[in-house]
Amino acid sequence: MKLYIKQKVFALKARFNVKDESGADRFSVEGDFFSLKSKLHIYDMAGSEVAVVYRRLMTFLPRFVVEIGGMQVAEIVKEFSFFIPKYHLEGTALRLEGDLMAHQYMLGDGTRTVMSLSKEWFTWGDSYLLDIENPADEILALSIALAVDCVLAAQKSRY
Repeated sequence: MKLYIKQKVFALKARFNVKDESGADRFSVEGDFFSLKSKLHIYDMAGSEVAVVYRRLMTFLPRFVVEIGGMQVAEIVKEFSFFIPKYHLEGTALRLEGDLMAHQYMLGDGTRTVMSLSKEWFTWGDSYLLDIENPADEILALSIALAVDCVLAAQKSRY
């Protein structure tokens, strides 16, 4: 299954929808604009919160927590690397590896690919394509993709 994330550039509030392959809204994402933790709330289209992604404070490298159904399921930790961004997910056997220049990432456990994530170039705002192998992994995969976007945004704001 495929999900599409398209963020608006000049929005006063961090709010956007995630669409499925047919172009229908699948999830709604809201960010706490002035939050230190860079907290994102993910809602289904009925308005129920299905996940929360937030940044851990006071860490050397970016760390984001994923909570699904009120339970912490993973903590995304950016590993120290120079050219190839690598992330590991504490609490799971999953790893996220990417190509910094191409903005392409693969999430897997070494034996299977859970998701591929690619950033689309030359679009107005940030646009991502998530190709998720198993629909049961869609909320986790979406949460991880949003956390990666937060890491990239935090790195941009440093320079």
